[in-house]
Amino acid sequence: MAEENKVRLHGMWVSPFVRLVKLALEIKGIEYEYVEEDLKNKSLVLLNYNPIHKKVPVLVVNGKPLVESLIILEYIDETWKNGPRFLPEDPYKRAQIRFWCSFIHKQVFETMMLVLKSDGEAQAKVSERLSTLEEEIKNIFPEGIQVIDQKNVGLLDLVIVSTFGYYKAQEEYFGLKLIDPEKTPLLFSWLSALLELPVVKESLLPHEKVVGFLKLMREAALKSTSD
Repeated sequence: MAEENKVRLHGMWVSPFVRLVKLALEIKGIEYEYVEEDLKNKSLVLLNYNPIHKKVPVLVVNGKPLVESLIILEYIDETWKNGPRFLPEDPYKRAQIRFWCSFIHKQVFETMMLVLKSDGEAQAKVSERLSTLEEEIKNIFPEGIQVIDQKNVGLLDLVIVSTFGYYKAQEEYFGLKLIDPEKTPLLFSWLSALLELPVVKESLLPHEKVVGFLKLMREAALKSTSD
């Protein structure tokens, strides 16, 4: 493992999946080089490292690339034993965590992205899936959400904060209530605790910058549907 500290992350500043990997590296205390990619003009390096999806994040460890954020996080957790373990030891609990991480990425986040191109129907689906997650939190944490600090952050915590960390900007721009303290009180409390962690606070982008980016994304999405 002598070469394991040669770590480089290829990303894009506003990507929640890149933010997920960044937080994992920082929580584990892993030194890394960050390379910002222009996804409108993808570099040959990025295309070489991720020829299938041609997306970020790409984590390069000693010259070997890894893609897909959840796969990258499991690799980080298995390779660097220092810091908190992102996945529990119990196989059943690990499987549960993997399922709900995938649910948030594939069901919740992808539906949130549909709001860029439409309103009512996509918004209703987002609310439905957040309600499903709210109910399931009771099963994931039957004893309630425990005190969260940087020493016990897990994979699901990281997915929650990277996906919903900018919910106020998303709510402001889209007029969509995402994290409602009345409708989803457990999710609201969970996210609020995570957003208070110093490592998370330090990683947050300015609110106005995120709103500006969402505006550009929506304009581009609406243009693509009308062309």
